[in-house]
Amino acid sequence: MGFTARPLTVLVPALVGSLLLAGCAIPYSPVPVATNFTSTQQAKLQAAAHWGVIARHMASELRPTLQSAPKRPLYVMPLQASTFSRGVATHLVTALVNDGFVVLKTPESGSLKIELDTQVVTFSKDRPQYRYVGLPSTLASGAWVLTGIDHSAEWLGTAAIYTYDAYRWFTAQFAPGATPRTEAIVTLSVADESRYYARTTSVYYTSDEDRALYDAALQPSKTFVVKDH
Repeated sequence: MGFTARPLTVLVPALVGSLLLAGCAIPYSPVPVATNFTSTQQAKLQAAAHWGVIARHMASELRPTLQSAPKRPLYVMPLQASTFSRGVATHLVTALVNDGFVVLKTPESGSLKIELDTQVVTFSKDRPQYRYVGLPSTLASGAWVLTGIDHSAEWLGTAAIYTYDAYRWFTAQFAPGATPRTEAIVTLSVADESRYYARTTSVYYTSDEDRALYDAALQPSKTFVVKDH
């Protein structure tokens, strides 16, 4: 059997591919190699109504623990004086009262404190955002349904409308604009003087322009003027 020489157009890509694979298989490194986490989604707070949504969600997570614990009155205590913390605390009181729990206006001996702790963090500018993975195939499958219609002017107009509607439908879950730099870490704890009974932590994006609503350090200070009589 004779030897058949392969053309360079076949050997060169194979050689390049082998070199790339070899480069990816380096067994030792002076520092850990940076990798990405598996893709996740994180909600963005954009309205006071969203504060109610997360308050009700946290209340639902605490409900099993509160229902199984000995019946004790509750007291909601925001640990920060931000507009966001006060708003979430208000929504939380409403959710707990509607669930049938006894919520005190002021703490009393023997009551359980529900502490609301908010931490606002800021990351670097120009954070990447990968929103639309899979969108072209989705739109293509949507356009495929329309191919049975005659290609008239009416068909073209209908296809354009449906394509735009499909685009809005499949991207509506994504918040507009760049990835926010500002995030809020919200922790809800049920505790008394000696121990924690339940705890839940969630993280949310917030609009960078609205940071003052979430950061207690940026709350406007109140000035009192004392007049001499």
